[in-house]
Amino acid sequence: MFLLRKHSQNPPEIDSEQRDAKVNELRDAIGPLSGRSLKFCTDASLRRYLVARNWNVDKAKKMLEETLKWRATYKPEEIRWNEVAHEGETGKVSRANFHDLNGRSVLIMRPGKQNTAPSGEGNVRHLVYLLENSILNLAEGQEQMTWLIDFNGWTMTTNISMKTIRDIVYVLQNHYPERLAVCILFNPPKFLQPIWKVVKYLMDPKTFEKVKFVYTKSKDSGEYMRSIIDIENLPSEFGGKATLNYDHEEFSRLMAQDDVKTAKFWEFDDKPSNQVTNGHLEAVVTPVPAHLAPPAS
Repeated sequence: MFLLRKHSQNPPEIDSEQRDAKVNELRDAIGPLSGRSLKFCTDASLRRYLVARNWNVDKAKKMLEETLKWRATYKPEEIRWNEVAHEGETGKVSRANFHDLNGRSVLIMRPGKQNTAPSGEGNVRHLVYLLENSILNLAEGQEQMTWLIDFNGWTMTTNISMKTIRDIVYVLQNHYPERLAVCILFNPPKFLQPIWKVVKYLMDPKTFEKVKFVYTKSKDSGEYMRSIIDIENLPSEFGGKATLNYDHEEFSRLMAQDDVKTAKFWEFDDKPSNQVTNGHLEAVVTPVPAHLAPPAS
């Protein structure tokens, strides 16, 4: 299931006309689609799968078909914030309220704030929800996101399990190809090294090349961070001037609003999964999509 890294092969350069032809070829290869699969398989989406497989149509087709099967089963577009909010209470993963300098959504991860079972499926489901949310909030014309991982306070006792790490790497690489622009590991501790030696072999070369190690005391690291994110927006934990104070209730309010946008995008007859009453966040029952509802008695 989790493949070892292979040496990258640089495919011959192809021009825009050839790329468009590849997209059309892939669309013909996967055959007629309907519903959410059709909505998911935009030309941009097909192009990402082709890029991930070096424009090999057969390999891209296989990868895309696996994603469509996964989405039909996992149903990431149906996850609502009230289902995963408990995973985010400490702010271990959240979407930043700013974009990077290229208009990409920014996910901030703080593994030192791990608060649930390290081997639990909830960690993966919570991240999948935020991946979908980050895509929903991309700036116009942008398809990728940036990950900032702050290792402050991270210890072996707050580490998530290797199984969960494998699951996250697998989902990101195989079902969200070309969505990650860069993953910045900020001040990783020395005891990460043996874990990293294992994790890096779970990554394909394209993903591996996007991982950057950044350190506070490194001048080059500081310059690199400023080339990615406006220093006025960059949290001080990452060497910037902004303050990162995660407010779970406020973030929940924003996610509830985004759940409405998600439902509209996927054409669900949905309602906010959370509401705020007298300053407190309360769960609201989300209507079950018609195809999942039990038959009438």
